Amino acid sequence: MSATSFDLHGEDFWNPQGPYRSLHHINPARLQFIERFIDLRGQKILDIGCGGGILSEAMAHKGAIVSGIDLSEAVLNAANQHAAGSNLHMDYRRISSQECVAQGEQYDHITCMEMLEHVPSPAAILRDIHALLKPNGYAFISTLNRNLASFFGAIVAAEYLCKLVPKGTHRHSDFIRPQELVAMAEQAGLTPIALSGMDYHPFAKTAFLSRNLRINYLLALQKQS
Repeated sequence: MSATSFDLHGEDFWNPQGPYRSLHHINPARLQFIERFIDLRGQKILDIGCGGGILSEAMAHKGAIVSGIDLSEAVLNAANQHAAGSNLHMDYRRISSQECVAQGEQYDHITCMEMLEHVPSPAAILRDIHALLKPNGYAFISTLNRNLASFFGAIVAAEYLCKLVPKGTHRHSDFIRPQELVAMAEQAGLTPIALSGMDYHPFAKTAFLSRNLRINYLLALQKQS
């Protein structure tokens, strides 16, 4: 999501009927994908592009020690307010992944969900992820494929017809094909472990992991020692 969209609607991040309700709907599937590979209990996790903390809080409830970073002050305010109301101690910071690398930070595992399609250089983020991961750590990425199906599903339907996210949230040219993401990850020194599609059903308010990579998909990567 663009910084403008975040800044305009950040206070509504935790409204399950609000402009980011689709993130609430897909979050259980995202968490299910992560837990296919790791036990979150006691793990030090960095959530890059954490937004309002929907995934960060879900991982914390599973026992993870979560640091969430984002460049939007509006969504970080929403994240901190919700965490305080949930009696969770969360570490949210307005800082870039590049700055985390410069500070020598290290994490057991990293998540980066619905974020790469909104940055100028996804490859640079993947290089940061490699630098921030401990050996044998996992990174979990979710993003949008670039094809006609994603244009109609993620932009025409999601932004204009169903109004699942604010208009202007996405640019189709910034979507990333799975093979492109895999190639960037390998160039960053990360080993692809598994790809999964995610079928989103907005009227049922749910999402399921699947083999369908046409629109939403997830990628598990590992920094192998």
